[in-house]
Amino acid sequence: MYKKILLPTDGSAYANKAAEHAIWIAHASGAEIIALNVIETSSLVGLPAEDLIVRIKEMLKEEGRVALDHIFEMAAKENVEDGDLKVTLKTEEGSPADAILKTIEKEDIDLVVMGTSGKHGLDRFLLGSVTEKVVRSAKVPVLAVHSE
Repeated sequence: MYKKILLPTDGSAYANKAAEHAIWIAHASGAEIIALNVIETSSLVGLPAEDLIVRIKEMLKEEGRVALDHIFEMAAKENVEDGDLKVTLKTEEGSPADAILKTIEKEDIDLVVMGTSGKHGLDRFLLGSVTEKVVRSAKVPVLAVHSE
């Protein structure tokens, strides 16, 4: 039923819970998982020193690499037990919701699996959650996984 599943991740417990679901669905349907980390750069605009911006960006990229590596390791554990699961890791910069929506189109995604909250809880109330924006705008099914 599904050929490509998009799994946005920020390394949070919510994203990791969503990953468990995405991996299970991918095994059941033979789909590829595209794990996506989006580096939010809009908050860096206007910082006084360019070298500070570069250092913060590098820290955010490293945090994203760790999140993607964790997803890859979770999938690898399942692969050892159950067979051939393809996982592609991607990093984008910009607005998380916009990057997710663009990736859906660009990669011909069939299903998005994502957590209902991430690391930036306060932003949720001020700006609206990334998940909510994706659910409202995506032209494909979105599985929103809630984690306690």
